[in-house]
Amino acid sequence: MTTTDPATGARSIAAEAARAYQETFGDRLIGAYLLGSLSYGGYSPAVSDIDLAIILTDVRDGDHAAVSATTEALQGRSPLHRKLSVFWASLPALRAGEDDGRFPALDRLQLADHGRVLLGDDVTPEVARPEPAQLLLESAKFAIAILATDEVTAEFRHPRRLLADKVWFTKAVFFPVRFLYSGTTASGRAATNDESLAWYLDRTEAPAKSLVRLGARVRGGHPLDAAEVEPELAAGLVPLYRHYIEAEIRRLRDTGGPADLVAAFEEWHERLG
Repeated sequence: MTTTDPATGARSIAAEAARAYQETFGDRLIGAYLLGSLSYGGYSPAVSDIDLAIILTDVRDGDHAAVSATTEALQGRSPLHRKLSVFWASLPALRAGEDDGRFPALDRLQLADHGRVLLGDDVTPEVARPEPAQLLLESAKFAIAILATDEVTAEFRHPRRLLADKVWFTKAVFFPVRFLYSGTTASGRAATNDESLAWYLDRTEAPAKSLVRLGARVRGGHPLDAAEVEPELAAGLVPLYRHYIEAEIRRLRDTGGPADLVAAFEEWHERLG
């Protein structure tokens, strides 16, 4: 009896999705590409998304709704389909280093570095690589919008979802690690989770290494056991985030980042205690 490799099954979902977007957009779809761990390796069936990029000739009224409708229909087909995450924009925007759909700078960098063609033409050499300063600003804004909310800060203090949701647990642990590592790449490069983890664990002064190691094991399929995870979160999660926030404040100040963004990080740091 043969067992299908989990990554092979996920790539099949991505290929199915690519064909669905081709049906939606017809000749306007230039190409569809694998992103993330399915393109550069390290796919984890427990926590990884199925990242797909689609590139269009142009973006028109109604395209946002069309992408949303196609994505929702695909995600409803099975639990594995629900892992589908779609990034999209027009080729002229990507050439100009812009986003006229849903394609953040870090994902555009992943497309340029690691994008693998599933369907259509390979235009990844034409994608403009975001500058390090743009990557810093976008990741900082993402952190404030998604991770610095009162709800998430309360979860850090008194975890419930973090004890039961593998995806949220690994994302909460790996986001600051990847953001910290990205700040060390002078030319801007799409780093993998494995690279970021190896770099972080090799740093003498890095806090919460035990928690980060546990996150790596859970990502690799280790059970999320509340009795094991809760003391690790209590000891390491807030120090990990304070370490990241302090580094981000320094980088934003050094690069002349917006004063309101620096203030948001300072306020987040204070709320974490």
